[in-house]
Amino acid sequence: MKPEYDFSKAKRGAVVPQKGKTRITIYLDNDVIESFRERADKAGCGYQTVINQVLRDYLNKPETLMDENKLRRVLREELKVI
Repeated sequence: MKPEYDFSKAKRGAVVPQKGKTRITIYLDNDVIESFRERADKAGCGYQTVINQVLRDYLNKPETLMDENKLRRVLREELKVI
């Protein structure tokens, strides 16, 4: 190890910049993170990759409209609570 290093031309940031990705800070429940870590271990990839894929799948999921049967079921469930 050198006694002194020259950082005058150094740049802050990631060693390898990621194209198309942004680093963020997000707070998630511990059990949610643990679940994603377990899934990632089984899949053989990183848990952040799994979270990204789950979010992508959700966003690409077609929106389903509430039909009459669904609405009636929800109303029945809610009226039971009252």
